[in-house]
Amino acid sequence: MTTESFTPHAQRARTITEQHLGDRGPLMPVLRDLMEEFGHISRDDVATVADVLNLSVAEVHGVVSFYHDFRTTPPPAHTIALCRAEACQSVGGEQVFAETVAAHEGRDDVEVREVFCLGNCALGPSGMLDGRLHGRLDADRIAALTGDWR
Repeated sequence: MTTESFTPHAQRARTITEQHLGDRGPLMPVLRDLMEEFGHISRDDVATVADVLNLSVAEVHGVVSFYHDFRTTPPPAHTIALCRAEACQSVGGEQVFAETVAAHEGRDDVEVREVFCLGNCALGPSGMLDGRLHGRLDADRIAALTGDWR
């Protein structure tokens, strides 16, 4: 395949991958760079990475699908990541998670997901709202913090 037939996205993915050809164990750095560049790793990106690194598509897909930090679809506008580890569960984290999921159900612009320990155990339930750490969360506080997301 000639480079003229690549879309700008595909060409950029190929360039990013080729920059790591001399690295030892280049797959993870390539995937991190693709996430940083595009916000997700598409099926076409997986094929490009496999082609450039001389790996099978299954090998690359296996790594992408194993780590939850690698997305295969574009990210939503907002993300709520709530801790589901023991310390946060012991202070109501499970209820906060359930209420938050229910409050944002049906919204395409908000993703509510679970994480396991943000290192903020003393201030649980903890969570990250658009990448910013918050403690002592409950449904009302999350609603107040995300009120301008509508």
